[in-house]
Amino acid sequence: MSSGRAPRRRSTLLAATVVAGVLVLSACSGGTKAGGGGNTNFVTGSGGVSTVAKGDRTDAPKLDGTTLNGEALDVTDYKGKVVVLNFWGSWCGPCRAEAKHFQKVSEETAAQGVQFVGINTRDPQRTNAVNFEQDFGVTYPSIYDPTGKLLLRFPKGTLNPQAIPSTVVVDRDGKLAARTLAALDAEKLRKMIDPLIAEK
Repeated sequence: MSSGRAPRRRSTLLAATVVAGVLVLSACSGGTKAGGGGNTNFVTGSGGVSTVAKGDRTDAPKLDGTTLNGEALDVTDYKGKVVVLNFWGSWCGPCRAEAKHFQKVSEETAAQGVQFVGINTRDPQRTNAVNFEQDFGVTYPSIYDPTGKLLLRFPKGTLNPQAIPSTVVVDRDGKLAARTLAALDAEKLRKMIDPLIAEK
């Protein structure tokens, strides 16, 4: 009797562990899954960063709006720079973990023609997002996008942000070049953007 109960207990525990893992993985996902399909032209490396060869890249969608400071911002104004788009929310634990790394790398790469832009999403109160930036010393601008409409401007099958946090890098020609759907530290972020800084 007892030997039959032990395997059942183990399988129940395993099932509970798997369910808990799925919940943790999706905890910060905003539920926007604009899937791929077809010939996407991008390759996902072992570090979870998807990249597109220079000749196969598609134009980034128009991303514009009002910053957390109330100023108008249009990402196309940064054409000619490498633009790092970080999709985040103040409610998201991994976003808090990566914030200091993004600020550090934004300072290190500014002179190399890199512009960081945050897209703050699903924060119903702008003050929550403003406090987040103050707490983590974030000085680059963030567009306030409480309903997540900017995430939906990315065409299916491209390097679209499908979770929070997501990071998408736009090359100097305004094309989608790299994406990750996971939080990054400074080292992983540099590995993602340094090849684009070096492109001619």
